[in-house]
Amino acid sequence: MSSADTYTHGHHESVLASHGWRTAENSAGYLIPLLERGNDVLDVGCGPGTITVGLAERVNPGRVLGLDRSQDVLLKASELADARGMENIQFEQGDAYELPYSKGTFDVVHAHQVLQHLSDPVAALREMARVTRRGGIIAVRDADYAAMCWYPEFPGLDRWLEVYHQVTRAHGAQADAGRRLLAWAHQAGFEDVTPSAGVWCYSGEDDRLWWSRSWAERVTRSAFATHAVDEGFVTGDELDEMAEAWRAWGEHEDGWFSVTHGELLIRV
Repeated sequence: MSSADTYTHGHHESVLASHGWRTAENSAGYLIPLLERGNDVLDVGCGPGTITVGLAERVNPGRVLGLDRSQDVLLKASELADARGMENIQFEQGDAYELPYSKGTFDVVHAHQVLQHLSDPVAALREMARVTRRGGIIAVRDADYAAMCWYPEFPGLDRWLEVYHQVTRAHGAQADAGRRLLAWAHQAGFEDVTPSAGVWCYSGEDDRLWWSRSWAERVTRSAFATHAVDEGFVTGDELDEMAEAWRAWGEHEDGWFSVTHGELLIRV
């Protein structure tokens, strides 16, 4: 992201806790089989680094760079890498539209849940290609909010999804990015493209309670809440009702929630 783009979620602790759940295994499984020892990897929009360190473990002694716009979240990522004893990883602040690296620097460029927040995802893909070596890989994965589904039904969750789309559209972003990844790759001029899909499913009691409580806090305390109110899409009372719906869903023994992602492997 650049300063011209708005990150809808922000970096409230509830958001970082959700990001911290992500690993290379549960979020980059489509890429893992293609990683090789010695690969140089760039992780664009690395957040707290939980996926990044997993990639670094697999390509060691290859070099891994995690890039993010937020200096605060990069400090958390560095702390995690130090705690894991990863010496082949560094974290830097930067802009997805103007990556601070020379042409053909990396074997793999990875971005998880990044393109959905950009006003110009095609430009970002082209910039990723610039810093990827010939024959290298760009790997992107993004959620598709309209494809999310849950049971039992709660009107408060329907309203949450409606407001989330309103906020992201106001920011020039695309919440339903997953289904558009292939189109964006074609617009960027790529030909060797392998699309796929992946799913997170929250249904066991522990996962269900964690996911619901995370979103209950996010809809009232994260940057999403601030944007939604300040931009006139919802009131504070309505956000409280959404949070209650999230908690009620999470406590339901039949609760089930799936998050569908689009995935793309681009050979440069």
